[in-house]
Amino acid sequence: MARELQLKTSPTRTPCIGICSTTSVGDAICRGCKRYAFEVIRWNSYADVEKEAVLRRIEALTEQILKNRFHIHSAAALESTLQERKIPMNPALSPYCWLHSLLQKAPLGALEMEASGFSILKAHQDTSLAALANMADHELLVLCEAHFARYFHQVDSLA
Repeated sequence: MARELQLKTSPTRTPCIGICSTTSVGDAICRGCKRYAFEVIRWNSYADVEKEAVLRRIEALTEQILKNRFHIHSAAALESTLQERKIPMNPALSPYCWLHSLLQKAPLGALEMEASGFSILKAHQDTSLAALANMADHELLVLCEAHFARYFHQVDSLA
C-alpha cells in the first residue's frame, strides 16, 4: 500500500540504471532496465499510467526470476548499500528490483551479501554470486524477449 501511495503522489521515475544498451548498442531490450527500445525512446511522452504499467511489468518479471535465487532479509540494508554505491534505484519498486540493479552495477567480488541485506538461497549456494547474477540477468532477458514476442510483436505485425 505504501508503494502504491508513493506512485500516486509523486511523478513516475524512470527505471534507468545507467546501462542503456538500446541507445548505445541498438538492442531491442535494454540490458540495464529491461525496457523495450520503443519504451526508452518514448518514456518522456508517456502518461504516468503508461509508465507505471511498464514498471509493473519489469517488477513482476524481475521478482519472478530473483526470488528463485535470493532472499532479501533487510530492504533497509539493501537500500543503504545502493545509496552508498550511488546506484540508481526506484523506491516505489520491489526490493528485488533494487537487488537486480545492485547485481548489475556493483563489483560483485567485494560485495558483502549479509551486510547488504540479502543472501543466496540454499539451492544455489554452490554457485558464485557473479555466476548467479549473470544467470538471473540472462533468464530475465529471455523472459522479457518472450513477453515482447507474445504481446508486442503480434501487434506490430498487424499494422
